[in-house]
Amino acid sequence: MPPLDPGILARRSQIVAALRAIVPGEGVIDDVEGMKPYECDALSAYRQMPLVVVLPQTVDQVSRILRYCQDEGVKVVPRGAGTSLSGGSMPVGDAILLGMAKFNRVLEIDYDNRCARVQPGVTNLGITHAVQHEGFYYAPDPSSQIACSIGGNVAENSGGVHSLKYGLTTNNLLGLEIVLMNGEVVRLGGKHLDSEGYDLMGLMTGSEGLLGVVTEVTVRLLRKPSTARAVLMGFSTESGAADCVAAIIAAGIIPGGMEMMDKDAVQCAENYVGAGYPLDAEGLLIVELDGPAVEVDYLIERVAALGRERGATTLRVSEDEAQRTLFWAGRKAAFPAVGQISPDYMCLDGSVPRAKLVEVLARMREMSKKHRLRVVNVFHAGDGNLHPLILFDANDPDELRRCEEFGADILRLCVEVGGVLTGEHGVGIEKRDLMGVQFTQIDLDQQMRVKCAFDPDHLLNPGKVFPQLRRCAELGRLVVHKGQIPFPDLPRF
Repeated sequence: MPPLDPGILARRSQIVAALRAIVPGEGVIDDVEGMKPYECDALSAYRQMPLVVVLPQTVDQVSRILRYCQDEGVKVVPRGAGTSLSGGSMPVGDAILLGMAKFNRVLEIDYDNRCARVQPGVTNLGITHAVQHEGFYYAPDPSSQIACSIGGNVAENSGGVHSLKYGLTTNNLLGLEIVLMNGEVVRLGGKHLDSEGYDLMGLMTGSEGLLGVVTEVTVRLLRKPSTARAVLMGFSTESGAADCVAAIIAAGIIPGGMEMMDKDAVQCAENYVGAGYPLDAEGLLIVELDGPAVEVDYLIERVAALGRERGATTLRVSEDEAQRTLFWAGRKAAFPAVGQISPDYMCLDGSVPRAKLVEVLARMREMSKKHRLRVVNVFHAGDGNLHPLILFDANDPDELRRCEEFGADILRLCVEVGGVLTGEHGVGIEKRDLMGVQFTQIDLDQQMRVKCAFDPDHLLNPGKVFPQLRRCAELGRLVVHKGQIPFPDLPRF
């Protein structure tokens, strides 16, 4: 990797002074101890101290910061709550880290139009908390929803356990306010159902902070279903659970959510939460049906029958809201629960066709033997979105190396069977060097042209997503810049 820009490092004191003039008080952090909490995101195996941290509170401050950085050639890494699992908000040593945590207000709730305007630092669950007393909620629900910010959800196009029926972040957005690298403030969409012209809001959603900085989000609110019940089914084999997933979808049933966990995940979650999971199950399904009571009762019977036909050894239906919530509590806590059996784990994210779940599970077990590392599986099964957790010890460099190789093999497998590298976590640095597995060079060049249209100097979130830098002025001749995007070697534990 090319070294850090020595010119920027030499000008650090000037940059800090300029930022303090824009964001006075405690809004600029430049001491090592103060910047330490920002050295990584949830992909904590890789760490890097930023050049300086700045925490604006107004759109005008964000605009002035970006305009200054554009004029001075200073790189910027936007950051929300830092829950990214792909290294998307990992700092760069010669870049400003732009933290959006102080943008944490709900600006407007419009029940008539069933939408809310919020700042990007509002947590995902915070939106539902603000409207649930009126019987509304915000549908996408990542497992980190108690902590992750809506701005980060937009950057990664986050999903969640209920995205099967209600869609990802992109399906629940109505409007965005963004600040471009030149400081221009742009509004896309609004409270209305659809926007005219090009779908620039769709382009921004999932762009991982490479095109602009989100300063306001308008989200769609939904009425809470009148009835919601969950079916808990345990199977003696993982393949039985996976077959049941495909059968439910093939029957034309679209559950509110459908999640799958393997035996290790089940045991960890049960020890952690006490959700009543069957500890002898090799595969567990949680299937939620929602809507009018008569519809839910009918669909529960159909789902239960499909489960029995495929060998379900345990079948329980939630009797009340408390039990339904408890069923989901175990799934929501699966990631932290795995910390009981391993000092570290790497949470991957890839998507495959539902019909390939059985094959992918079997091949991952073989890979586990090859790389001599355990893997715990938690899936958004209805979407075919896999979240394998590879267990390792970050203090052992060889285990970290094998973990990386194992993860790369899993992601290559996803593409091989007709899937994609990421379902919701994004590319970041984790999958950056695998982009060529899914995309041709022509594909990547076209994506880089979009990047150049918004950020011609490659200053926003450098080193993420693209495995190679294409100079904007040379893209027409497809001349590859020698080397890669400036990004430091990734320091590890």
